[in-house]
Amino acid sequence: MTTLFGCSTEQIKTTNTAFQPPIIINQAPHALASQQIRQHSILRTNTHNEPAELAQQESLFPRIAHYIKQGVASWYGPGFHGKKTATGEIFDMYAMTAAHKTLPIPSYAQITNLENHRSIIVRINDRGPFVGNRELDLSYAAAKNLDMQQDGTGAIEIKAISPSQALPQLQQLAATQEQHVYLQVGSFGSEKKALNLKNKIAANNLPEPNIRSSTYKKSTLYKVQIGPVNSTASANQLNEQLARMGITDTQFVTESKQSDSSRATM
Repeated sequence: MTTLFGCSTEQIKTTNTAFQPPIIINQAPHALASQQIRQHSILRTNTHNEPAELAQQESLFPRIAHYIKQGVASWYGPGFHGKKTATGEIFDMYAMTAAHKTLPIPSYAQITNLENHRSIIVRINDRGPFVGNRELDLSYAAAKNLDMQQDGTGAIEIKAISPSQALPQLQQLAATQEQHVYLQVGSFGSEKKALNLKNKIAANNLPEPNIRSSTYKKSTLYKVQIGPVNSTASANQLNEQLARMGITDTQFVTESKQSDSSRATM
């Protein structure tokens, strides 16, 4: 559901025109002990106008390339939905994300439920869990896709993967759900800010982004996305071009295929 990178993003539960992670149900999840006060801190600062940053992010991956760990995962949702994560973006319990104590943020990981062997790809965008001996806190959507939302916790395996590894897996999953993968370059609570970013990108002779809105309660989120993205090479080239404009925090997201006719395929 959920990638990695964020552009000061504010993610909120999606509706008909927004990201719909697979196997989501429309019911309120149970409150868990992990929904207590969460420690948030910005652990990463962004440098702008540095195209090499993308390569630097990938160069960090060899340090965690062999990170595979088994343990217990929990999930968090309503108690933190709409609040800031450690990346500075707003936590969306319906996005495919997770909190980890030490993995780089943002980064990607493959999570496998050791009881039913289901696997998903999540974006690490938060710090935690800070309860007991748990290794990972999953978003509600991620826990639902692993069939862990009812029990609250479960035995899992965490495997760190690079963005280039995450993209084809996200595309494969999206294809089974009648979805596509897009490069999200920003999301805002203000439509004006989203339009400003869209126009800035279009003015630099890049593919014109599309703004997709989603609403949760009385809050509307405006997500600026380019795509669909059909290859790693095109995604890397686009990220390099965006980095030269100072847009270095992007993420892969899956969205429904509606309105794709107005989008440029990458």
